[in-house]
Amino acid sequence: MNFARLMMSGALALGCLSTTAMAASASAQAAPSARGTVVSAIQVEKLDKKQVAERLKATGLDPAQATYGVRAYRVVYTTIDPYGRPTTASQLVALPDNGKRNLRVVSWLHGTTVYRGDVASMNPAATDRAAALLFASTGQAVSAPDYLGLGKGPGHHPYGNPRATVSAPVDALRATRAFATRSDRRLDRRVLISGFSQGGPATMMVGRALQQGEDSYFRLGALAPIAGPYHLSAFEAAAADDKIRMASLYLAYFAIAADRFTGIYDSPAAAFREPYDKQVEELFDGDHKPQDIARALPPTSAKLFTEEFLQKVREPTGKLKQLLTALDSTCNWKPVVPVHIFHGKGDADVSFDNALYCQRQLKARGAIQSLTDVGDVDHNLSVRKALPQVAKEFAAA
Repeated sequence: MNFARLMMSGALALGCLSTTAMAASASAQAAPSARGTVVSAIQVEKLDKKQVAERLKATGLDPAQATYGVRAYRVVYTTIDPYGRPTTASQLVALPDNGKRNLRVVSWLHGTTVYRGDVASMNPAATDRAAALLFASTGQAVSAPDYLGLGKGPGHHPYGNPRATVSAPVDALRATRAFATRSDRRLDRRVLISGFSQGGPATMMVGRALQQGEDSYFRLGALAPIAGPYHLSAFEAAAADDKIRMASLYLAYFAIAADRFTGIYDSPAAAFREPYDKQVEELFDGDHKPQDIARALPPTSAKLFTEEFLQKVREPTGKLKQLLTALDSTCNWKPVVPVHIFHGKGDADVSFDNALYCQRQLKARGAIQSLTDVGDVDHNLSVRKALPQVAKEFAAA
């Protein structure tokens, strides 16, 4: 959930192997049906320690932990879509220039992004790229997936789809491992997972999948979700009542994506008022920037949606209820590692109640957990406050 960050910023190493050689090697990989196969790799960053610190500072992140230079690559890999069909996705892979062959790995999961060019692998100014640089500069390998339908991935982003939320990041880890192997670097089995906003519940879902054996190699190593909407039914109900910032955009993105993969309304006219019903789905095709969408749509849910649809969001039934129930349970399990939740009480996009909701679910399951209030800060600033703390904990893991 991170439209505010999108509006503000346009979103958030393989040693001696050349880009040409890597691309040629990728084309000779196994059949595309092998999930996590590297399709292509292009270097997008080569920074020394000082340059990393400058980039972090420019993004509003504390640069004190910058220890190593970083090389980062846009890696396209094979995965599956929400229906289990073969497709491709992209990610940013960042590796430290520290001479070490054995590396811990961080999976960084980004917030809500509507424009495919605003993700970490594409946008040098994105907070998510800065997050990857921060983790890599502390000595970790980083897999920062763009999610399906974003970056260089084809089609639409299946926003909120539980299956795709897990499959693309897990396959991204597999691709990161294969990619690192080319320069004789080995990734630790334990995955340190963190994510912001939409990436908060994604952190918990990917962590649960790894704990349950989703991958034969990788295991859950740490969990640090930031400012996530863990109680999504309450979040969407608040959006229906215009009680959160940019409510109409958040709810429209969720509703359109949910209809695409599970069918929650019969036609756009059943959910959206005229004249928006004829254009709104096109606006969320991944090729429109958030500021363009904001100009095209009314600022409130009351003016964008039909009252009948808003009432369905407030009191969901059928397929919508099934989806929201699944997304309300991302913290409802017992991780084998401690969970450190970060949130800010000043968050007007995703309320602090979401962090308390996640904490209650974890407590009820007997999980070891803690919650850090990063202060009276807004949604965007909360991730900048939390990231250095997460990086410090992961470096010491």
